[in-house]
Amino acid sequence: MANYPDTIERLIERLVRLPGVGRRSAERMVTYILNASPEEIKDMAEALCKVKDNVHFCRICHNLSEEETCSICQDLRRNRETLCVVEKPGDVNSLEKTGTFHGLYHVLLGSIAPLEGRGPQDLKIESLVKRIKEENIKEVIIATDSDSEGEATALYLAQVLKPAGVIISRIGLGLPVGSNLEYADPATLSMALESRRPV
Repeated sequence: MANYPDTIERLIERLVRLPGVGRRSAERMVTYILNASPEEIKDMAEALCKVKDNVHFCRICHNLSEEETCSICQDLRRNRETLCVVEKPGDVNSLEKTGTFHGLYHVLLGSIAPLEGRGPQDLKIESLVKRIKEENIKEVIIATDSDSEGEATALYLAQVLKPAGVIISRIGLGLPVGSNLEYADPATLSMALESRRPV
């Protein structure tokens, strides 16, 4: 292992905590930081602080927003009778890139994962049920990941939402089993939305 000064080693240790960043990538980032101008690094640090200070979850759908409600919830041109349920805010962005879905979203902020100690009570399911009742939702598209946690979450949601009398569908073709929506390309996601199946 390289013998870096403590300051650099401390930064590497923090960068490695980021998802998808290994030690090699963290070392490259540190090299970039050392070669960048002080102004650029100050801008980067300021942007990090602003994200932490200004971005929070939308009061309605739990998507990321700088305001009390996100831009999608505020957009009156969207189909307000169809709700697409996803696990995380990144999934909203992925689906929006397809340009094929024009309804509203509900972000669960996770999936059911018993091995990680995460159950239905840890997700935004209660507010989902409340929205369906109060907002006159006609169809709920369950767009959780196709891994075991996402499938377990989809099955649980289907059971919980059936009494509400809404059409419940699950995104279909195109997504490989075990994959994450976040990493799927827009064409695949578009196909998955269009080929959704009743639950």
